[in-house]
Amino acid sequence: MAASYNVRFEPVGVEMDVQEGETVLEAGFRQGIALMHGCKEGQCSACKSLLVEGDIELLKHSTFALPEYERDNNHILLCRTHAYSDLVIELLNYDEDMLSRSIAVKPFGARVVGLQALTHDIRLLSIELDAPLRFWAGQYVDITLPEHGITRSFSMANAPKADNRADFIIKRYEDGAFSARLDGDIHEGDILKAKGPYGTCFRREGRSGPMVLLGGGSGMSPLLSILADQAASGEQRPVRLFYGARQQRDLFWQDEIARIAKPIEDFRFIPALSDADADTAWQGERGLIHDVMARLLREEALDGDIDAYACGPPPMIDAALPALRMAGCEPEHIHFDKFTPAARES
Repeated sequence: MAASYNVRFEPVGVEMDVQEGETVLEAGFRQGIALMHGCKEGQCSACKSLLVEGDIELLKHSTFALPEYERDNNHILLCRTHAYSDLVIELLNYDEDMLSRSIAVKPFGARVVGLQALTHDIRLLSIELDAPLRFWAGQYVDITLPEHGITRSFSMANAPKADNRADFIIKRYEDGAFSARLDGDIHEGDILKAKGPYGTCFRREGRSGPMVLLGGGSGMSPLLSILADQAASGEQRPVRLFYGARQQRDLFWQDEIARIAKPIEDFRFIPALSDADADTAWQGERGLIHDVMARLLREEALDGDIDAYACGPPPMIDAALPALRMAGCEPEHIHFDKFTPAARES
């Protein structure tokens, strides 16, 4: 039998077991302990922690995520750490609300029930799972094409609900190992595998201050899930959805967004085009979405503590974080999900 070790997380006092051959983060997923994480591949540093006691093996990782000088001072990445004794780990990033709302990661069988083009490079993939998926709005699953052995992470676009269907807004890339197959290689009825839920950028409940949603590309997927969940909750608060696109042809579902948000009394959808020169008829906002967001939040000066959710490409997120801080959003109320490019299989 595989060896099993105890892991204690400080300062929260949470304990779990980790089995030989699994990472500390995988053990947390298995037992429904919601540890901070991002890429799950040693690339992003979201799960960086401090090893206080114990023997470990640190798997290959990016030195951007964990530089050598930090490794020499006992910093680790939970997603790349194998245990070889009982461990005591100090969490550098944790959310007690998240820890209290943990959902165990589970595998699911799935099949494709819908595939639709929303723009020239955005697709809506709908799947039916073999059991209901419990998740928090804003989370994601890993989807595998069994025939090709390709796995990618995609965020649910629908709000949590008690059925087996899940929708995903996916940006198609010509050289994408998964996304390029959405045109022609993936069809209704195809068999998939799914595993989840993952992610820490999910809607926090019971908050009364303004909600700011910021996205670009397929970052719209988790934001729609959060928006729909907020609308269904009956909780009233100002909600602003900022979405960055290059040109007008990159916008989609504007009527659907209005329909989803209808129960929210104070809602605005603000799309902005960064390359609007060719769209002479465009009457909306122009420029980079984080600049537009910063200006409009400054002009509105909304009352209350802002909760922000940002999803999209890393440059957009990196530019948005200081803009949100300047708008008065406290770091603990900023939740984000960087959509980092997945490594191509050889």
